[in-house]
Amino acid sequence: MEFIISAEPRINDEIHVPQVRLIGPNSEQVGVIATSVALNLAKEANLDLVEVAPNAKPPVAKLIDYGKYKYTEKIKQREARRNQSAVEIKEIRFRLKIDEHDFEVKKGHVIRFLSGGDKVKVTIMLRGREQSRPVGGVELLQRLADEVTEYGTIEAYPKHEGRNIFMTLAPKAKKVHTQSEQRRRGAESRAERQARQKARLEAKQKTEGQVQSVTSASSAPASEPVSDAKPETGSKSQSKPVDKSAPAKLKSRPRTTGDK
Repeated sequence: MEFIISAEPRINDEIHVPQVRLIGPNSEQVGVIATSVALNLAKEANLDLVEVAPNAKPPVAKLIDYGKYKYTEKIKQREARRNQSAVEIKEIRFRLKIDEHDFEVKKGHVIRFLSGGDKVKVTIMLRGREQSRPVGGVELLQRLADEVTEYGTIEAYPKHEGRNIFMTLAPKAKKVHTQSEQRRRGAESRAERQARQKARLEAKQKTEGQVQSVTSASSAPASEPVSDAKPETGSKSQSKPVDKSAPAKLKSRPRTTGDK
């Protein structure tokens, strides 16, 4: 159960009744206990004992941080006053025979008023014989409403009264964000920006590393490959070292019958 705390409730030692129905800091029901015991519980929890329903039998008291509660209520009241801005009604007057340029100028004023959150009363002023054919004025108002539908809607449809035709346009409702929602959205936006910056930095560092490795490889001198293979020991095809100081042996040619 939620209780509305009065502007100046009795707190702590200002509560003089012998017993209170105590509510814990998480809105849990503790029960009817002596006020002295409730005060001791408040001191142990570093909270305040606040009388929230003085006319109950026994009075209802709750354990809360009263200073924090007052600050939160002050913020809520400030936001409520900010959101309760008075809606002003602006008036724009048209002639039935209006050229295109003047129509666009006056339509711009209507859009500006609607965008600012104000209602707009549009008046078509009829003169002379124009009063006998007000349909043209209704059509002009309908055209205006169709062209500003992005900014406002018809609150009061065209109505013919005397020499004038009236229509009221209301601004489209805008979603109002509380201060906490704005802080949350701002934190999310900052987190997204930081994530994007981190991703760009990592990509840049990776690219620079790749370029540096390619540059180092192209500037290094080419080295001849060295064979790691060892000659086989005991192989018959292994050539013996030649002693160049020994005289070369001539092969003897077999003698033929013609040799002397």
